[in-house]
Amino acid sequence: MPYREFHYRWEFDLLSSPEELWPLVADTNRFNRDTGVPAVEDAGGGKLGINARRRLRLHVLGLIPVEWEEQPFEWIRPFRFGVVRRYRQGPMAEMRVHAELASNPGGGTHLTFEVFAKPKSLLGLLAIPVQIGVISKRSFAATFRRYDRVARREEPVLREQSAPKFVPGGRERLTLSGEKLRLQTETPLLANKLIETIATADELTLSRIRPFALADFWQASRKDVLTLCLQATRVGLLDLQWELICPHCRGAASTAGSLAGVHAEAECVGCNIDFTVNFDRSVELSFRPNASIRQVEARSFCMGGPEVTPHVILQQLLAAGDHRELCVPLEPGRYRLRTMELTGGKFLAASAAGEAEVELIASADGWPNDELQVGLHPNFKVKNETGAEQLFILERMAWSDQAATAAEVTALQIFRDLFANEALRPGEQISVGSLTVLFTDLRDSTRMYRAIGDATAFGHVMNHFDVLKQAIAEEDGALVKTIGDAVMAVFRRPASALRAMLKVQQVLASPGEGTQPLKLKAGLHNGPCIAVTLNDRLDYFGSTVNMAARLEALSTGDDVIISADVYADPEVAELLANSRSQLTADRFEVKLKGFDETAFGLWRIAPLEARSG
Repeated sequence: MPYREFHYRWEFDLLSSPEELWPLVADTNRFNRDTGVPAVEDAGGGKLGINARRRLRLHVLGLIPVEWEEQPFEWIRPFRFGVVRRYRQGPMAEMRVHAELASNPGGGTHLTFEVFAKPKSLLGLLAIPVQIGVISKRSFAATFRRYDRVARREEPVLREQSAPKFVPGGRERLTLSGEKLRLQTETPLLANKLIETIATADELTLSRIRPFALADFWQASRKDVLTLCLQATRVGLLDLQWELICPHCRGAASTAGSLAGVHAEAECVGCNIDFTVNFDRSVELSFRPNASIRQVEARSFCMGGPEVTPHVILQQLLAAGDHRELCVPLEPGRYRLRTMELTGGKFLAASAAGEAEVELIASADGWPNDELQVGLHPNFKVKNETGAEQLFILERMAWSDQAATAAEVTALQIFRDLFANEALRPGEQISVGSLTVLFTDLRDSTRMYRAIGDATAFGHVMNHFDVLKQAIAEEDGALVKTIGDAVMAVFRRPASALRAMLKVQQVLASPGEGTQPLKLKAGLHNGPCIAVTLNDRLDYFGSTVNMAARLEALSTGDDVIISADVYADPEVAELLANSRSQLTADRFEVKLKGFDETAFGLWRIAPLEARSG
């Protein structure tokens, strides 16, 4: 016999804004865990059904199996989300959940949370009022209030609600390793925060510690927190992990404990795609507690909520012939609208000057090629003119800037100092995107050896390496290798490399008393590079590296030779245009050996006094 549907509606007035609460409230994996839902498992063999439907299973009290088909979540970030579950096994027939976050006129959020539950049996008829109407009501209220405090930073971390589980001797190891970290780091206050996080945070927080996200939450320097996490790994507090990020769902398709486990090709089982790995987007560094301190199990409590794909702004399921009008808040930038069942997509550019009313149509004929100009709060008229159900997905094209990518991390001196043995598997070649490559060489070093003797000259050369390494590290670069008196280094930003070299040349030209002045030739080029392992160390090759090596020879030691790509960088242009920099930039053309004898436009950058002198 059919049973009546239960409907529960709870309303909360919270102090945080919808934008602040969304990453917590819409993280349904965390929310389910925090409200006492058992861990779920995939019952569909790792494959998604039509339009991302999933078959999932959990066990109530560890004994009673409950299995359901979960419809794709629908949401508009950061204001509403919901999901429908149709049960195959267990006491319920169907459950619908809907959450709405609305801005209060005086600030804060009015949160409405609704649950519709339809029993399938007498057990469900009896259990729903107790489990949802009493127990869940209490846990929902407590969880939302706690999320509000976390969003306002009144709680430092998402703490474990029960006593944190340490392995035998784990607390003692945490204390000892924490003391080592405090002695080594230049940021002891941040070290205390990290130690507290390891000691008190819940397993979901600790299973994937993203240093840049942690820095933003602490309102601290990203570089300082990344450096701290790397140091914490060396003293045994943390373990690092390299995550291979799927370009489709942007979730971790797999993880590796070292760069040796990262390969040029990877697979995302959930999206059923293969993808080419690159360091600047698809390899992210994260951390977790060392297993000798806390064993962290990354269990799943929900597999399809909005925060699984935080780059997706809108997801809506429309039946064939259906249409919907939606107001969607956008940030300036580029977006793509696509569906799960159609190839390609429609590109949109959001700006204050864009259209306020926009029609978005999915048809069997495919997507138009033109890019739509839309406003920052457009009203979308979404239509499904195909003959089948379509899951509409509007995704931000820009990748998260909270990712500590392999391209960025491996180009830092602190990483190379602490993890000198981190390298790719021999023979593996992986793109790192664009890097600024530096080559330097001491001018007249052979003459110096003859003039002052090998031992004294060697001391000068070693000192010059120290000056170089310090300046490179201060500008967030990394010394890759030395070749005789020469150096190869890499930077993520061209202006950082230029500033570092101008400083080094100035220091070496005016040394302390008793030290001979040195002239350092330097050349910079920016462009795509390939990461490889050479002599058991992470190295780079490609035409960008080859050109940078050619430019150093054109320097006199009083200047830095930069390529057109470096000169065109906006930050470099700003540096050269700044009157306080007192720099000159002289353009010249030259043919470079190995580049088809093509004449390249280059710039000679020098301090103003060097030119006048």
